[in-house]
Amino acid sequence: MTQLIQYASLRPAPWKNGGGSTTEIAVSPAGAGFDDFDWRVSLATISQSGPFSCFPGIDRSLALVDGDGVLLDFGDERYVLSPSEPLIEFDGEAAVHATVTGSLTTDFNVMTRRGRCRHRLESRVVRGVEPLQRRSVTTLLFLADGESLTVSSARERIAMVRYDVLVMEAEELWSMEAQLATVFVVDIINN
Repeated sequence: MTQLIQYASLRPAPWKNGGGSTTEIAVSPAGAGFDDFDWRVSLATISQSGPFSCFPGIDRSLALVDGDGVLLDFGDERYVLSPSEPLIEFDGEAAVHATVTGSLTTDFNVMTRRGRCRHRLESRVVRGVEPLQRRSVTTLLFLADGESLTVSSARERIAMVRYDVLVMEAEELWSMEAQLATVFVVDIINN
């Protein structure tokens, strides 16, 4: 099964602390909440400094999509999520404090529940036509940058615009085509 999730059809939810908002893009199983999802992808806007929510038992990846970046404090460790270092992986139970270093940032967030599944997040630049090497039963494509992306198999041709997500579960060969686009490929691996 292949499902296109159009970002234009989604609505952001403000954070309880007022420091930003999150737009849930996809969750499995469908309709699951924070306590019972296997995996979840979302797009978050961080508008002011403050703590991250704690998610025990969850593995997280965060990728910068837009903005100058954010400084993440993990107690005695610091990491700058920036255009030059746009991806970080961390445990959901980690105490993380975010400091916005410039204007607001937009970040792509992947979460998987430890013991049920795990994920791999890769950033790819697409110029022209390129094959998509799938490495799992469930693969998600997120168009992080670029005006459009066309994803094709022998049976389907799907047009995406920025921030759309394509969820692929069918065992088919796929190709991606764009003049120039940055795509995040998320592989969900069941345990």
